[in-house]
Amino acid sequence: MSKPFVINRHKRLVFPSNFSGELDFSVIDTEEQLAAVVRRDFESKAPSGTEIAGRASSGAYATRYDLLRDLALNLFWVNRYAMTMYEKRPTRWRDVARNRDDVLLPILLPWQDGDGKVAAIAAAHEGLPARWDAEAENRIHDILFDVFRHKLHHATELPAIKPTVAQILSDPTNLTFCLSTYDADYPVYRDEEIIDCSEEVPELEALHRMAQVLHNQYPWNRADGRLEEVGKIGDDEFVVVFTPRSREVQSFIRRAKAGTVARRRPTPRTDVVRRPPVPPLVIADRYAIMPRIEALSVEKGEVVCSNDDVIRNSAYSWSPMSADEISRKTGIEARLYTARDLEVLALSAATAALDRAGRKPEEIGAVVFCSCTSTRLLPSVATWLSGQLGMYQTHASFDLVAACAGFPYGLTEAIRIMQDVQRPILVVFGEKFSDKIGSIRTSRMIFGDGAAAVVLAPAPDGEAGDIEVLQTYASGPVSEVNSIIWPNPEFDNDITVWGPEVKALVERYLVQMMDELRTLPGPGGRSMVETIDLVVPHQANRTMVVQLATQAGLAEDQLYFNIDRVGNASAASIPIAIHDAVADGVIDRPMRIFTPGFGAGAVAGYGIMRIDPAIVVPETIHSSESSGGPSAPARAFSWEDAEAL
Repeated sequence: MSKPFVINRHKRLVFPSNFSGELDFSVIDTEEQLAAVVRRDFESKAPSGTEIAGRASSGAYATRYDLLRDLALNLFWVNRYAMTMYEKRPTRWRDVARNRDDVLLPILLPWQDGDGKVAAIAAAHEGLPARWDAEAENRIHDILFDVFRHKLHHATELPAIKPTVAQILSDPTNLTFCLSTYDADYPVYRDEEIIDCSEEVPELEALHRMAQVLHNQYPWNRADGRLEEVGKIGDDEFVVVFTPRSREVQSFIRRAKAGTVARRRPTPRTDVVRRPPVPPLVIADRYAIMPRIEALSVEKGEVVCSNDDVIRNSAYSWSPMSADEISRKTGIEARLYTARDLEVLALSAATAALDRAGRKPEEIGAVVFCSCTSTRLLPSVATWLSGQLGMYQTHASFDLVAACAGFPYGLTEAIRIMQDVQRPILVVFGEKFSDKIGSIRTSRMIFGDGAAAVVLAPAPDGEAGDIEVLQTYASGPVSEVNSIIWPNPEFDNDITVWGPEVKALVERYLVQMMDELRTLPGPGGRSMVETIDLVVPHQANRTMVVQLATQAGLAEDQLYFNIDRVGNASAASIPIAIHDAVADGVIDRPMRIFTPGFGAGAVAGYGIMRIDPAIVVPETIHSSESSGGPSAPARAFSWEDAEAL
């Protein structure tokens, strides 16, 4: 399910999925599965009303913001099923259908000591200082507290599946929500108003947007509401009917009622036998045709997502974190996103690389596209690129999924094919994460969008190639293999990252890589590791990579990073980093570089190669409407560009 960003009228990024509360019910089979999602996304972060009142009375809150954030999380938890599953529709009691399975009424229990809790929280708020902006925090308080103080029911035992009208009427003493009158024009926040919400402080903007969403959960005069026995509701009074938000929700309710068994995952084997790894591929020893790198081009996202933008879009399921904390944990200040389709981004990079190499479409023997975020299956992106670029026939055009090891995997396959076709090979790397992250904070902090393309061609007879060594690996402990998952049904099909397991696989592979390079002979009688001029690693997480690389024997000043401004673009990250190392003047002459990559599926690999700055195509920028060819030279992205997206 695509979850794209939008740019609001204040020229700021907004991720609607972070505050909408929608879930993908097509991947949820049972109430138990839903309960697990709700516990993680709503309950684990949210204090109860009793806990908030206790903290308020004991002076545990340092500022108004801290109290308001707890109120917002509590109210999202209170609405955990209403937001994710149902539309609330105030309906005159006489007009409520009595015998439909998609017209539901919740049975509610009165909130115990609600008035006392509300009074304690109100008193605490008055005595607390603002954290950043008193005026803004008071505005947010007015919205949140009006919702909170009119809460009538106990929320702990709310069932996900509400009873039908016939079921609730089976006991006339059942309580449900009742309104004496209802104004259909009661003011609510339009989607545009929520998206355009703006505060100078990122944390307050996120909280204000949450408050607006929660206000919309109760679109009536809240002072007019009460809990009433269904047997005592007058025909002209109104009840709040719940109806499924979508066909998927209705189907889930029917599956759950029918007792559908959840889809089960196979149990992995545990009798694992370890064998020595396959030695690195020394190109000159293995192959007759040496690969020459003729061109390298990149196509970056045109929209900057800063750490402040991430915090402005904090979801109700996130632990508190500041922009500075993101920077310290990851080394990332911003990541780049695109409004263009992934294949269009890839086409731009491919076109520029072919132009720099001076190659015509009919010369290309194969196209390899490396990505872990492509949603195009038929035709594959590689075959689509072949057609778009005017290649009448190739020996092979195919997509390769090797995630963050896409660079060594793609080059390895291209060189193998080159031995057969003896023609240039186009290798394209591309990722678009921005619309696949949803409300997963760890993924939103790290991943970005981008593409790169490399043209490899046979070197003239008798001449050395540019790629000397390649190595690839895959698999490991099941926990590492499944450390990065997309789509992940347990997390609404969003991309998820399990940090400790990722760190474990990176550590394992970096040690293995360095051991191989120390024993591999290099030019001049030295070991291969001693001949490396620069290390351009996969841009996973600077803090983590520096720590593990230095433990494995590399010096920090040997490593080049551009992750601070582009984020982690997985398969495209290494070639984009090589491009930027040339642009930054770090690669200012032909240099031997080491390119370790590692990631999802416990895949990894590296290359030892010679990079000549002359092969690198100057960066270009396109609007989202571009068909893909190079246009103007690179310039700073402006918000006027964003308005044209």
